[in-house]
Amino acid sequence: MRDNVNILLVEDDPEIARILMDHLRREGYGVTWASSGLESWEDFRKGTYQLVLLDLMLPEMDGFTVCKNIRLISDVPLLMMSARIEEESKVRGLGLGADDYITKPFSLAELTARIESHLSRYRRYQGIKPEPTHQAYNDGLSINPLKQQVQVHGEDVVLTGKEWALLTLFASHPGRAFTKAELYEHVWNQPVAGSSGTVTVHVKSLRAKLGDEPHQPRWIQTVWGSGYRFIGDITE
Repeated sequence: MRDNVNILLVEDDPEIARILMDHLRREGYGVTWASSGLESWEDFRKGTYQLVLLDLMLPEMDGFTVCKNIRLISDVPLLMMSARIEEESKVRGLGLGADDYITKPFSLAELTARIESHLSRYRRYQGIKPEPTHQAYNDGLSINPLKQQVQVHGEDVVLTGKEWALLTLFASHPGRAFTKAELYEHVWNQPVAGSSGTVTVHVKSLRAKLGDEPHQPRWIQTVWGSGYRFIGDITE
C-alpha cells in the first residue's frame, strides 16, 4: 500500500527535512519536499498527495494559512508538526482542519504510526465518498465540476480560469464568508500584498457574466467590509 502513497513534506529546516525524507522513503512512501509555505501550496495544487506533513513556522506563508487553504479543496490527512507546545497553537491548528498535531522533537517510529493510522482512516472514508457531480441552484444556475461548465437557464456562461476558481470555491462552501485576502491567497496562489482590488474586479466580472446584481444578489453576496459569501440554494 505504501508504494501508492505520496506525502507532501513541508519543512523549512533542511536537516530536519533530510532526516524525515530519508526515513519516510525507507518506509516505502513517496515524498515531495517543500521548504516554504507558498511552495507547498503550489505543490499541493499541482500534485496528488495522500497525506500532508506540515510544519507551522514557515517563510512566505505560515502553516496555519497553508492548512486553511488545503482544507478548502481537500480532505487529505494533514498532520501538523511544531516545537510549540502551547495549547493555543494546537487548538488553532485542529480548528483549521488539521487531523493531528505532533510536537517536536518526536520519534520516527511515532511519526510512522500516526501516518499509518490516518491513512487507514482516510482509505475507509474514501470508500464511501461520492464523486463530485453536476449541481443545480436557484434561479437557473448550474455548475458541473467534471466538465468545468457553468450555465444560467440552460445557456453556457464562459468564465476565465480565475472566475471559475472563485465560483467553485464559493459554491463548495455555501454560507461561508471569505475575506478578499483569503480569496486572493487561494485563487491567485500567493499571499495578498497591497490592494484587494484584483479580487474585487474579478468578482464584479463574474457577477456580470452570471447576471447577478450586487444589490439584489441571487448567488454571490457582498459581506460589507470583509468579502463575499455564496447564498445560492440547491434545487432538485
